[in-house]
Amino acid sequence: MTSPLTDFLKTDDKHFSYTSFFLLLIIAYAFSIAIRMIWVYQFADMSEFYWNGQLMINTNDGYAYAEGARDMLAGFHQDNDLSYYGTALSTITYLLAKIVPVSFETLILYMPAVFGSLLVIPVLLIARLLKQDIAGFIAALLAGITWSYYNRTMTGYYDTDMLTIVLPTFILWALLLNIQKQRNRYLLLIPIFITLYSWWYGQSYSLNLAMGGMVLLYTLLFARSNLFHYKMLIFILLAIGFIPWYFKLGLSLLLFGLFHFVPKTNEKSIILALLAAALALVAITGGLTPVFSQINGYIFREAIAAEPNLNLHFYNVTQTVREAGQIPFETFANRISGHTITFILSIIGYIMLALRYRIMWLGLPMIGLGFIALSGGLRFTVYAVPVMALGIGYLVVWMAQQLERFIFIDKTLLVARILFIILALSAVLYPNITHVIGYKVPTVFNKTEVQILDNLGKMAQREDYVITWWDYGYPIRYYSDVKTLVDGGKHTGKDNFPVSFALTYPPLSAANMSRFSVEYTEKSYKEGFHSILAKGIQDYNATSIESFLTSLGSDLFKAPEPTRDIYFYLPLRMLEIFPTVGVFSNIDLHTGEAHNRPFFYHTAYFEDKGNMLFLGNGIALDKNTGVLKVGNQQTKLAQFVSVQFDAQGNVQKNSQTIDPQAELSLIYMKSYNQFLLLDQRLMNSLYIRLFILEDYDPALFEKVINSPYAKVFKLKR
Repeated sequence: MTSPLTDFLKTDDKHFSYTSFFLLLIIAYAFSIAIRMIWVYQFADMSEFYWNGQLMINTNDGYAYAEGARDMLAGFHQDNDLSYYGTALSTITYLLAKIVPVSFETLILYMPAVFGSLLVIPVLLIARLLKQDIAGFIAALLAGITWSYYNRTMTGYYDTDMLTIVLPTFILWALLLNIQKQRNRYLLLIPIFITLYSWWYGQSYSLNLAMGGMVLLYTLLFARSNLFHYKMLIFILLAIGFIPWYFKLGLSLLLFGLFHFVPKTNEKSIILALLAAALALVAITGGLTPVFSQINGYIFREAIAAEPNLNLHFYNVTQTVREAGQIPFETFANRISGHTITFILSIIGYIMLALRYRIMWLGLPMIGLGFIALSGGLRFTVYAVPVMALGIGYLVVWMAQQLERFIFIDKTLLVARILFIILALSAVLYPNITHVIGYKVPTVFNKTEVQILDNLGKMAQREDYVITWWDYGYPIRYYSDVKTLVDGGKHTGKDNFPVSFALTYPPLSAANMSRFSVEYTEKSYKEGFHSILAKGIQDYNATSIESFLTSLGSDLFKAPEPTRDIYFYLPLRMLEIFPTVGVFSNIDLHTGEAHNRPFFYHTAYFEDKGNMLFLGNGIALDKNTGVLKVGNQQTKLAQFVSVQFDAQGNVQKNSQTIDPQAELSLIYMKSYNQFLLLDQRLMNSLYIRLFILEDYDPALFEKVINSPYAKVFKLKR
């Protein structure tokens, strides 16, 4: 029996033994898991991050799949509740929950670490195809913990990202394996992995198509007369066609059998005919439509999203999503390789690798998609990680082998190689491990917040709705088992507008909009109309969208008859994003142009110096005169309000009117030691009136849950 070290000492460019290769794989996988346990260790003693005896997950989207799995375990879910019932991750979780003897909370906490670390397998398999096992081992260690990949597969990051890079890397390996071996027996791997990837990740089509296109380009450049390449293209096209998975696999099996009996005399014409048929299948079943829609959504982002009915225009949500924004080059490089120097060396290594093994040009689609991050947003960087890691792995081994030119004693040479590999590997891994240690992502909610949602679930019915911003939609549905209007997957401009309106407009308008939106949303599921606002204008005989929205603020507005209860979830954490919440309803729906943005300033950093209160960013208040200085401008305050909780948790207010004609008011949230400076429009918004000031009409709202972290109000009409 040989060891990886012995194999390396004896060889430069040969396969390790199967035992040694398997040992490398186990080490790389265990290393990836161990690094992901750092987060668990860091938060192990923080009781506020536990629920049901286990650490909670740290990604909002994870609660969508957790809700789906929970509903699958229950065997049912409500009509139109937006549950992810039956989705890939929910289904896998449901099956594992039936088998694995751990709690549901433990299962979803550790699944990302267990599944995400599987990336080391295809990385090592690709390197083994090239007879570069040590390079593959280096690449596997790096790829498994690189910034962007770790961030999206860390313990607690329960999301489809746990396999979103693993599966295309397996696809790349299957393509390389087929080109390298040229055996029919390997063809079935292509549709199996592509079908799995398509099932797992709905947005996989573009990458699958790009990888197929790269195989076509490779064939035209290097293997035009090789019929086996055209067989591969047939299987790729079948796999990416928009037909049910069982048809894909069934046709693939049929073709696999057929290729064993095709006579050599007619083989070329038969294969080309099948290729044409497969190409027609892709075109007929959808073609390039998904590609164009994704490019438009992430690269050519517009300021608004058009609503086809009545020519209404809404704000495009991608403008507020950090993942879809442009990023600095250093951030881009760090997320792919851990450091700018490592990134540059990875590019050099990949070019060298592709020049030596030209099949590695097939990795370009994954690199290209990763590089889109420079303009399309940081979420794409993760795609380049495995191929770039192979580049740095190859470069390190190549540099180690070049030591032969300077060292002539065999024993010294071998030791020098090993030391160089260790030092280079340490240098490559160090910034990534440092990032992991410093990346202390908290759980989505703390224990107190989850207790609020749990209590809400006990008082609300499953058909009831909770109005809140989309960031909290999934967790609310998981912990409270209610319905929401928006969530992490349903938050287009037209979806967000009513919720933004409800949270940032006066309570009466908010109440009417909430009842209207809930009842018309349910009505739309039954009647199939696209826009609730367009339908509302029609049903209420409004002359325009403006007149309809204005009517919501009148006592004369006749809201739809209630069919369920409506609750408002108003958390403290919404203060941080409140200006963004308001953007979606602060728009002219006819032109798509934004109105003047309301003034909102929130700070916890201030200095009280006698007669002057300094709030930061050039803002200061003269306490004697009530004059507010904002930069070089001065204005009187409309009012100053101090609010704090008493011993029973009720809000106590002390309000001082300074200039009723002034526009800005200052709120001192004494219990939080924070200040809010805002204009009259936001001062009268539902969120501020209910959560901060608790100034509301008891005929409209009833406070049902009270906490410094969040308050829940029930709509009474």
